[in-house]
Parts: sequence; structure tokens; C-alpha cells
Amino acid sequence: MSTHRRVEIVSNLDEDVFGTGFLPQPLPRYKIPQQETDPAGAYQLVHDELLLDGNTRQNLATFTQTWVEPEVRKLMDEGLSKNMVEKSEYPQTAELEARCVRMLADLWNSPDAANTIGCSTTGSSEAAMLGGLAMKWRWRKKREQAGLPTDKPNLICGPAHICWPKFARYFDVELRQIPCEGQRLMMSPREVVARCDENTIGVVPTLGVTYTLQYEPVQEVAIALDDLEEEHGLDIPIHVDAASGAFVAPFIHPSLLWDFRIARVKSINASGHKYGLTPLGCGWVIWREADDLPEDLIFRVKYLGGNMPTIALTFSRPGGPVASQYYNLVRLGREGYTKITQACADVGAWFADQLRNLEVFELVYDGRGGAPGCAWTIRKGKEPGFTLYDLAERLRGKGWQVPAYPMPANRGDLVVQRALSRLGLSRDLAGLLFEDLERSVRHFEKHPAPKAIMRKSAENVYYPN
Repeated sequence: MSTHRRVEIVSNLDEDVFGTGFLPQPLPRYKIPQQETDPAGAYQLVHDELLLDGNTRQNLATFTQTWVEPEVRKLMDEGLSKNMVEKSEYPQTAELEARCVRMLADLWNSPDAANTIGCSTTGSSEAAMLGGLAMKWRWRKKREQAGLPTDKPNLICGPAHICWPKFARYFDVELRQIPCEGQRLMMSPREVVARCDENTIGVVPTLGVTYTLQYEPVQEVAIALDDLEEEHGLDIPIHVDAASGAFVAPFIHPSLLWDFRIARVKSINASGHKYGLTPLGCGWVIWREADDLPEDLIFRVKYLGGNMPTIALTFSRPGGPVASQYYNLVRLGREGYTKITQACADVGAWFADQLRNLEVFELVYDGRGGAPGCAWTIRKGKEPGFTLYDLAERLRGKGWQVPAYPMPANRGDLVVQRALSRLGLSRDLAGLLFEDLERSVRHFEKHPAPKAIMRKSAENVYYPN
């Protein structure tokens, strides 16, 4: 969560919020008022302030779902007061979660889908951390049994989501993050093996890199680790961060080997609220087999009635997201998910093709073979009179949120712009975005940005989500 420091608001601490007829008296902005307020007036106050947020349908920065069916809204409302952790009180909600775990284990080809273990989470970041903890626990137990030190665990990943640096810092693990190099903007088998040693708890390829949407080569990394084990005896597991790709690859890239068909893949995390199509607040982690989750990480809670096992980092949360995930799985089936995901991918590829026709841009990802969407940069040698930060800022004037940001370590010189294609971004809507982008380019041709927005002033505004 974002932090909010007192120094940021201290000068406005005594400001009031004013209304009109629905709120006749001013209310303090940063202090709890002394008197109660009429619910209609309070609602209108909050509602009006939220009008200043961006339009979620035009937010092409986020991977998360911004359009849902009316039935999903009903289920979210019905699950609002049901606490997921109270499984004895809400046994059918718990049953829906268990069914989702089995369905996803089967979708990701667990060899024992009916009996393996997994759980829902508040999002894929929490799910990723649970996968990371399981790897650390297994590594530590193996080292302790061999009488070896356990004080220097390390984890290997590529240009990963911020959840992995968080995991490393919070749980005292050295993060060996593979930097980009030249045209290589993701991990490679060679770079992975070069960083492995006896203290490596695992390797985390990303199926849908946050920066470029591309899939990292899970199968090739697994083969390299097989060879490493054969030569040096190091048995290093893989956890796949499939926050975006886990609900994409099975439906439109079925021949791609990335999941539990690879024996070295021990766990997978995914976002239900991305291409799983649920509202915000739904993630999943599934282990290949039940034995891949150390028993020490399972807590049993008795004070809510019954004896409830829990493996999440959080505790109380509403049951609506899980009910919505189950609804989507039975409502859409494999056929429906395939249709929707392919349509999203087609829109992303179409948008990339339009960008290719503009000489000023060079595609970094053309919308094919990865997560739906595309990414581009300004072609080398071109000086169009604007930066991608300028372009992003101008598009915001039309309501579009299309982020521009630098690539991570060793390629911070490469600034990329990216657009996600999700359910709700129709071909028509994508066409309107392209028209606005093309008009913006023509504007800068006639009126170059007087002072181009540079990374230092923009890095707190535009970032990969």
C-alpha cells in the first residue's frame, strides 16, 4: 500500500470540505467531524470526489480487470459480509474456493489435481510470496538435514514485478535479479545458471513480464537446471510467476510448456483479477503436489469454531472475489475463456500493427506470443520533438492512461510505452486510442515539446503496473 506522511498534508490539516444543498455545513478534511452527516450527503461528497479519478476503462496501464458482468457485481455484493477465513460459518464459500483450486490445478496440468493443495489470496503478489516462502522452507530443511548453514538463501529472477524485491527484503533472501542486456530484456537460461549455487532456493520465471508482456522461457530454463543438477548435483526448483499468463497461455498458447507438465515447476501464482476476469481482490497459488507445501507453513485456527487450516499471509477478507472466480470458470468454461482471451490478443496485435506503420516508433513487443497488448519505443535515430513521457501526458488529456517508463537495470536508457488489451477494450475503442495517439504525434511534429518531460520528473507518474 502507498504510504501517506503527515508532512504531505500538514499545511492543509485544518482545511474544510464544502458542499452545496446536500451538505449545508463544511466538514473537516483531515479530522473526524464532531457530528454525524446524512448518509445521502456523505455519499454524494465521496462520489463527487471520486469523479476526479481516471476512467478505468481508459486505463491501459493496469493488468487488472475493469469490466465485469452484472451477475459478478451481484455476487460481490452477496459476498461482502462473508469472511473467507471463517470456513465453518461459511462452508459453501470454502467449497467454492476448493473447487477453484482443483480446476486451476487441472488447467495447469498438476499430476495430482484432485489432491494437490493451493489457496486463494488477495492478489498474485501475496500468492507469489507464499510460493517463495515454500521454496525457502524446503531449501532450509534440506540444508539442516545435511548439517549445512542456512543463513544465505538467494533467489533468481529476471525483470520481475515489485513483489519479488519485496519478498527478498521482507523475508531476508538475497535477490539475484538478472539485468537486461542489449536486446535481451528478460532472463535467459545461461544467465540463470551463472547465478545458481548451493544457496539458491529457486528460480522465478515470469509468464508475462510486467515491462514488456513477453513470456520468459520456462521450459528452456528448466532444461538448463536439469543439466546443472546432472553436472553439479544442485536440485533447484522453479516457481512460475504467472500473474498475467496463467489465464492466457492455457487458452491461446496451449502447446507452450510452462506449467506442471515440467517436473521442476513446483508452484504457480496467478491473478484472478487480471485475465481470470474477476474484480480486484483475487489471486491464486497452486503447488504441483501437496508435499511441495511444507506443513510448517500451514496454521490451524480454532477460535472461530472448528479447526481451520490457513496458508495465506492475510486473514479476514470478503468471499465475493472467490465466488466471482468460480462463476467465471463455470460461466465461461474453456471455450469462453479462449474466445475472450483471443479477442484481447487480437486487439493488442492490431494496435501493434498500426504503430508499426508510424515510422517514429519501433515495437518492443508486437502483441503475439505473450500477454495481450503491445509495447513500443521511439525508433533509434529519430528525434520526433517529444519523448514518450510527453506522449503519455498528452494522451492523459483525452483520458487515456498509457504509461511510459524506463526499463530496469542496465537498460535504463530504453524508455518504453505499453498498452494492455483487456476485456472491455474493444477494437473500436482501441481505434479511438490510436486516432488520439496519431493526432498527438502530428501535434508534436508542428509544435515540438518546449521542454521534454524527462525520466526524473516523470518516474513517479508513469510506471509499469
